[in-house]
Amino acid sequence: MSLLLPLLLAAADPQLAMNPLPVGSVVPFGAPPSAAVQVFEAELGPVETFDPKGRAIDLARDLPRVWSGVYRSFAGGEPLPVQLRLAEATPMGQMVDLRGEMQLGETTVAVQGNLNAKSDQLDLLMLCDCEVGGMESGGEISGVQGLELAGWVAPRLTNPGGRFDLRPVAQTAAPSAPNPSGGAPVRGLW
Repeated sequence: MSLLLPLLLAAADPQLAMNPLPVGSVVPFGAPPSAAVQVFEAELGPVETFDPKGRAIDLARDLPRVWSGVYRSFAGGEPLPVQLRLAEATPMGQMVDLRGEMQLGETTVAVQGNLNAKSDQLDLLMLCDCEVGGMESGGEISGVQGLELAGWVAPRLTNPGGRFDLRPVAQTAAPSAPNPSGGAPVRGLW
């Protein structure tokens, strides 16, 4: 370290390099000139280049509308089949407003919530005054990676909640039109 100190001091202040400081002394701090800071900001632009409003628009357009999976209560019991159908996904600033319905076993309930485009945090409420699969009224579905990693947070400490394992359902594409020329379709070389 003693060999490195003169080199560090020379880089910080050439005057300090010529007059080494005794051990335990304080090295004065000199802020960079304001012109250097302005040049740095002008050349590189703002620090945060992420556009959460733009991502919210993309999410509202591209978010799969049908999700399927299971709900498992932390209290035990059989997994409950779940299907979530999102009827609307509307961008509102950096949030995406979600509305639709969720089928839990044989029961279908309306759901409404928000997906944060910046953090992928999800808050989804069941809009019923009912208990479905151990999920009682007043709880919420909360996710930290959108719908893929979500759980049910109970309104009381005596209910441990549960976990959703949801995956997007592939939408079936419309059958392609037959080739009118009757020949094989054209393929690229690569």
